[in-house]
Amino acid sequence: MSVIRIILKMMNMFKRAFFLLTTNFVMVACFSQGVPQNRTDLEKQREAIQKEMEDVKRSLDETKKNKKETLGQLALLQRRLRLRESAIMNINQQINFIQFDMIQSLQEIAKLHRELDTLRKQYEESVVYAYENRTNYDFLNFIFAAGSFNDAVKRVAYLKSYRAYREERAENIKRTQVLLQDKITGLRTKRVEKDQVLQKQSRERQVLEVEKKEKDVVVHNLQSREKELKKEMSAKQKQDQKLGNAIAAAIRRAREEAIREAAKKKDADVGAGTEKAVTGAAKSNSAGNVSAAPATTTAAAKPKTYSVFDSRADLAMSDNFEKNQRHLPWPVDAGNVSMHYGLQSYVGNIRYNNQGITIDANAGTPVKAVFEGEVQSVFTVGDVTAVMLRHGKYFTTYSNLEAVSVSKGQAVKTGQLLGKISDIGQLEFILSDDKDRKFDPERWLRRN
Repeated sequence: MSVIRIILKMMNMFKRAFFLLTTNFVMVACFSQGVPQNRTDLEKQREAIQKEMEDVKRSLDETKKNKKETLGQLALLQRRLRLRESAIMNINQQINFIQFDMIQSLQEIAKLHRELDTLRKQYEESVVYAYENRTNYDFLNFIFAAGSFNDAVKRVAYLKSYRAYREERAENIKRTQVLLQDKITGLRTKRVEKDQVLQKQSRERQVLEVEKKEKDVVVHNLQSREKELKKEMSAKQKQDQKLGNAIAAAIRRAREEAIREAAKKKDADVGAGTEKAVTGAAKSNSAGNVSAAPATTTAAAKPKTYSVFDSRADLAMSDNFEKNQRHLPWPVDAGNVSMHYGLQSYVGNIRYNNQGITIDANAGTPVKAVFEGEVQSVFTVGDVTAVMLRHGKYFTTYSNLEAVSVSKGQAVKTGQLLGKISDIGQLEFILSDDKDRKFDPERWLRRN
């Protein structure tokens, strides 16, 4: 009975836990992306977060060698905080899974207790009945009281089946007791596991608080250098404006080149049609049919219309590029996005509208093509070099390079080396289309 009281007490305790569990699952489903559906997915997510945190730690160790705090370091600290919060959410989901298992175990334990009580009651009744009819005389009297031989045979079979039934009840009781004990042991194991995970959650929260303080220190130091940072941002803005103008000019030249190629093809088609018409007219004239020549020439004068980048090869390339959205490889194997795409707010009143993404990486880091295509242009902006690739109607630009290893008009493959990052230690990566519309590269690149 003491075991039953413990189980009932635990069930009452977990009634509130079940409500909280349901609420947690709803909140997770509403506010998180890619909620793990099972423990395997949860473990994969945890490993991915851990791997990314290790990458951030290595990058932070590199940035800390510089005595001055930078926006890149701030971006890393913010990214680490987001990862730490994701890790805590991962632990919360792990706790939810454990609680759900515990509730299921408690329900199964209660069910087994009810079954065991029923089996015991049935067995008790059968034992009492057997005790009351325990003499051989009673059994024989029961058999010989039959009205016929067939009835006596049936009574013998009944007695045998009744004895087998009692033995089966006894075995069921034993099996149910063993199963119940296993469930209780498993529940205790789950409680220990939950306690360990809660301790891990507590440690992660403590680390999160320490990391928040570290970020606050960097923010404070950056705020004290607000004028210096604004000056750096102003210089970057001028450089980015020059880069944007160069990209627009290169796209314009690409469009003009495509138009010229289309015009050449049109002239070739018209010429071929005219030559065919003249040949037909000559044959007609030789046959005495002179009026057919003007009609044929007029029909051939209607050329097929062409638009920019709509050749079969360009359409296929554009389509393949679009299909690889969120799956494009990163242009560098190791680096950290210090400035994201679009309007970004930093410390103080510092805001910046980035036309691509700025990736901090060591000088000399190899830069690779994110997709197959053709080198549209290799140009210099101030004292830095940029490479632009065309992928159908899409363009990717890689700026702040040195030791460029490709040239205009060259076909390149995905992952092919384009050059190396210069001593600036940053790669400007920009994604645009034939109308010079800019896109967020991080929405096209695969997650590391």
